[in-house]
Amino acid sequence: MVLQNGIKLASSLIYENFADLVGKVCDCLLRKGALTLPELTRFTELPSQQVKNCLLVLIQHNCVLDYSVQKEGGIGEQDKWVVHYAALFDNILHRMRFTKFLTMVAEELDKECKELFEGLMQHGRLSLEQLILRAIPEPDQGNIALQDGIRASFGKLVDAHYVERCPDFKPSIPIPPQDGTTSTARRGAKSSKIADQREKTQEQQAIAMASCSEGRRFDITMNYGTDVKSGARIEGNAPISIGEKRKHEEIESEHDWEKKDLWRVNFDEFVRRLRHKACVTSVRSQLDEGAGTVLNAILETTRRAEKKVKTEITDPLSINTIYQEVINREEGRTMDLEHVRTALVQLECRVEKEAYRVDLKSIIETAQNMEVESIVEKRYGEYACRIYRYLSRTGHLAETDKKIILSGPTQAQKMLWKVIKCPLWEIVLDEMHHAALNLNQRMAYELEQEHEIRNLPKEKRVGELGKRFERIRRVKILMESSLMKLDDAIMLFHDF
Repeated sequence: MVLQNGIKLASSLIYENFADLVGKVCDCLLRKGALTLPELTRFTELPSQQVKNCLLVLIQHNCVLDYSVQKEGGIGEQDKWVVHYAALFDNILHRMRFTKFLTMVAEELDKECKELFEGLMQHGRLSLEQLILRAIPEPDQGNIALQDGIRASFGKLVDAHYVERCPDFKPSIPIPPQDGTTSTARRGAKSSKIADQREKTQEQQAIAMASCSEGRRFDITMNYGTDVKSGARIEGNAPISIGEKRKHEEIESEHDWEKKDLWRVNFDEFVRRLRHKACVTSVRSQLDEGAGTVLNAILETTRRAEKKVKTEITDPLSINTIYQEVINREEGRTMDLEHVRTALVQLECRVEKEAYRVDLKSIIETAQNMEVESIVEKRYGEYACRIYRYLSRTGHLAETDKKIILSGPTQAQKMLWKVIKCPLWEIVLDEMHHAALNLNQRMAYELEQEHEIRNLPKEKRVGELGKRFERIRRVKILMESSLMKLDDAIMLFHDF
């Protein structure tokens, strides 16, 4: 559940990246949940056409999902479908991670892939044709070799699952089965709560449905040797003749996806890789480098088999497979089989039919506990941290020797204590959202104050102006670094 500070942070990111009208529409969806167009128009007090335009912008940038819900018709009327719009909170927060995602692409792939990926981040959804024409200067857009180079780079992004095909359908939620609830006219507080839960369930169903099947999601067959603008296929140095071109009509029709299919950033893959990185970092800090190396090898091997981001336990791997993957890495070449076995014991792997599985959920929970312990120690001191650590790791009610409540002349009751993690985690996450909001707003304020200084040409940055420029440069680097570290903690509690 997202609390108020999380909503404020998401809303501020939209206001920062888009116009005020777009921010107003998105803020309404974040606060009120999924709404129809008439409801949005009423709540925002904006003209219907303006609301439509704002929704188109938000949908283009993957910040809002539109889906249809089947409604019962009146007497003698057919059921009808009503379009709802829901804000995608996670996708909105990912906007402040674009630099982090771009760095990951640059480190794993190459400069061309980075530039293509940057175009998708800036524009939300693009076809391959649009990406090609955007990447190649207009005088060279007819150059087939350059076009094929872009196709090859795009293929690398798809193969790495960093981008995915957008679904060409709108999620549709049918009428739920009758559950015996009271009619709308007699609906009380209890039935109203049930209705709210049903609306939430419909939104979750729509989000789950809003992706292509696994086979089509990353399936492409590159149309090499074809001019993206004219559609003519090139063999050697000459275009195919009209007669020969007819023979290729069936092939070309299969490649219309370059013009028609839209592509977007696959946030799930980035979150999955960052989650794996967090697990490895936690294991290295809690155990040792060897255990971290073995876990990294396991995660690299089983990543493609994961069906969801928050996978609780890895797929089974044999000891020989794990060992081979470990020694294939530079940091694992000095490890022998016995060292790998020791690391697997340290990781408390589950052994099933001579195959090993790692409990990722337990590793993430340990990392979350360590983060909260650090917060408690900084805020309340070492003794409070020791008390929290004991209660959180015990996991059950614990009594104290001195806290006694007298309930009668002969009776005494001891006070029992326990850490209830779920509500505590929500409070911690909400405070992190609040801190990120304040930091983001302060950075925007500082940059706005020195807007003219930041745009000065290099030769004019001398004397006092040079000192001001250097100051705002350091402030920007410091705040961006702090925000990135804070975002790592936010992802630990919200995305992992």
